[in-house]
Amino acid sequence: MSHSSINLDVANRIPLQPIAEVAWEKLQLDASQIELFGRYKAKIPLASLPPFPSKPESKLILVTAMSPTTAGEGKTTTLIGLVDGLNKIGERAVAAIREPSLGPCFGMKGGGCGGGYAQVVPMTEINLHFTGDFHAITSAHNMLAALVDNHVHWGHKPQIDPRRVTWGRVLDVNDRSLRSVVTGLGGKSNGFTREGRFDITAASEVMAILCLATDLQDLQQRLGNIKVGRTVNNEMIFAKDIQAEGAMTVLLKEALNPNLVQTLEHNPALVHGGPFGNIAHGCSSVVATKAALTLADYVVTEGGFGADLGAEKFFNIKCRRSGLKPACAVVVGTIKALKLHGGAKEKELEQEDLDALRQGLPNLLRHLENVKKFGVPAVVAINQFTSDTKRELELVEQACADLGVKMALANHWAEGGAGALCLAETVREVIEQEPADFRVLYPDTIPLAEKVRIIAREIYRAEDVEIPPAVHARFAELEKHGFGHFPICMAKTQYSFSTDPTKKGAPTGFTLPVREVRLAMGAGFVVVLTGDMMTMPGLPRVPAAQSIGVDPKGDIVGLF
Repeated sequence: MSHSSINLDVANRIPLQPIAEVAWEKLQLDASQIELFGRYKAKIPLASLPPFPSKPESKLILVTAMSPTTAGEGKTTTLIGLVDGLNKIGERAVAAIREPSLGPCFGMKGGGCGGGYAQVVPMTEINLHFTGDFHAITSAHNMLAALVDNHVHWGHKPQIDPRRVTWGRVLDVNDRSLRSVVTGLGGKSNGFTREGRFDITAASEVMAILCLATDLQDLQQRLGNIKVGRTVNNEMIFAKDIQAEGAMTVLLKEALNPNLVQTLEHNPALVHGGPFGNIAHGCSSVVATKAALTLADYVVTEGGFGADLGAEKFFNIKCRRSGLKPACAVVVGTIKALKLHGGAKEKELEQEDLDALRQGLPNLLRHLENVKKFGVPAVVAINQFTSDTKRELELVEQACADLGVKMALANHWAEGGAGALCLAETVREVIEQEPADFRVLYPDTIPLAEKVRIIAREIYRAEDVEIPPAVHARFAELEKHGFGHFPICMAKTQYSFSTDPTKKGAPTGFTLPVREVRLAMGAGFVVVLTGDMMTMPGLPRVPAAQSIGVDPKGDIVGLF
């Protein structure tokens, strides 16, 4: 039986506890403080939560990872295992993670609920439509696109130049054929004919806004600040200029409330928001994270992909804007993934290969060095496989120790929280013995181009940054209009520190090419696209969708 089949089998076999019982027993939230979506899902209205910070002593733990490989690192699985492990050692811990996107579920990556005996459930419902948050975000985004085109059609003031519309459309599927489209065909009655684009919903600025907003008023203000295009005189036009923010807020009113589900061990998990980690900022919502910190002693959250993307953006964007201060970071890795970074062949990963392991270790160690630059102590979690040998594990442990970092083995996939006891105890010990002194990597006040260079050199270890004249001019324009204090959201491949996904390990001496700059005024950051990043993924040669279906009993099969 494959891992994906085992995940679905385990998720379907273990009985769930009614979510109202989880809310009361673990969070002291009664039935009047939650809104049920069936028996096993609920939303927590923001009005039901105590003001933040009602528990200033609560500890926030970030789970991140080494650079992803085809071997899989198990970051979300480790996060869930750690939450179960912390609860097993007597701590009140809550997970705060992102919602899965339909695109990867039916594409190549799969769902985002963990695996084995370390999952959030109900797995199939969370991975599919869940509580409708993604659909609300898709609707709000596309309604703004419709209002923009309608504004152009009727020639309303301020008059948008149809050649300078920058707001596209979104869909929560992988569909490369929609990356570049033409809309308004069929004559004058169908609007202006113009070029447009579709992004995947997880890459929408509306998604990023929902995940960074602190309340409904902040959400509406941020939505109004979305840049939608320019006038014929090249003046920027925002959603508030066409009175779109109110209706968008109405569509997102319920979506802003965090979702409550449970782990297989009936511990609470807030699953809310899902911005991409290599296009957007890749973190679950601020409201869910703050809610968890008011309800528990330990909150375990994540940043998308490797620490060069998810952790950097978690620190430099989410924490900078929200005031959150992490107490510890857990960097997840596997022996197999380290050997892949060291040049081992994928078919030989179960064989002991100390040379490949030594060659791949610099990838993990660089991520650890980067985390320390933010003043946050780190712990390495090795997601253990039966093929890992004693000598391989000792080699990694010694390399971590030489850097002053503790390593813990974790077997949560097979054993649930019991397999993460060592990791939980190690994390608690590090938090108690190594107080964090959190700091961001760069100040708000320096030029945007300099912020890009700092990230490229300090985090990626690039030798140089290639910024074309047009991008320099765009930076200058943004600074002139008062956006120079925004942090940078880098869009880069997740598979390498460089922009070349084939460069494994810890490459140096490369140049980071900046291709395009987009203002995400509502989200409050500037997106910098590097290399060949796409904001609408395509499906693989054999999509996961071809193996997903419903059996004669009505149960979903093939979802992983």
